[in-house]
Amino acid sequence: MLNRHARDAFTRFFTPLAAFLLRLGISPDAVTLAGTLGVSLGAIVLFPLGQLFWGVVVITVFVFSDVIDGIMARLANRAGSWGSFLDSTLDRVQDGAVFAGIAFWYLGAGHDFATGVLAVVCLALGNIVSYARAKAESLGYSANVGIAERAERLVSTLVVTGLVGLGLPVQFLTWTLALLALASAVTVIQRVLTVRAQAASGNAS
Repeated sequence: MLNRHARDAFTRFFTPLAAFLLRLGISPDAVTLAGTLGVSLGAIVLFPLGQLFWGVVVITVFVFSDVIDGIMARLANRAGSWGSFLDSTLDRVQDGAVFAGIAFWYLGAGHDFATGVLAVVCLALGNIVSYARAKAESLGYSANVGIAERAERLVSTLVVTGLVGLGLPVQFLTWTLALLALASAVTVIQRVLTVRAQAASGNAS
C-alpha cells in the first residue's frame, strides 16, 4: 500500500538527483550497492551500540537509494531483469541488517529479551513473505497481496525505533514488532491461499 501511494511522489522528488548522478557517470548498480552498505552499517554498527536514533538517521539517508537507483535505470534505459534481481536481493540484506541490529541490542546490552526475540521473528517472517511472492512468480502465479509489504514493515520499524532512541518507552517498539510479526504471518497465509486458489483453478500465467 505504502509502496504504491508514495513511489510517485518520491520519483518526482528524486528525479533531479538521479539525473545528476548519471551525468557524473555513476551507475544505478553503484547506487544500489552504496545504499545497501550504508543501511547495513547504520544498523549493525550503531544499533548494537544503543545509538538507535542516529542509526535510524543513517539508515534513512541511505534507504532512499532504493528509489534513486530505479529512477536512474529508467532514465538511462537500463531497467531490466539484472537490476531488478540485484535490487530485490539487496533489499533482503538491508531488512536483515535492520532487524538483526535491533535484536543484537535488545538481546545484549539493551536488556529486553521480548523485543530482541520479536525482532528475530520479524526478520524471519519478512524473509518468508518475500520468498512466498518470489517462488509464486517463478512458478507463474501472482502473490502480490498482503497487509505487510516491505515498505510498511521498514517504515514502521524505523520510525518507532528512532523515537525510542529519543526517549519513547521501549514497550512501543515491542508492541510494534509484535504487530508486524502478526501482520507478516497473516501476509504469508494470504499469499499461500492466493497461490493455492490459482493452482486449483489452473490460472498460472
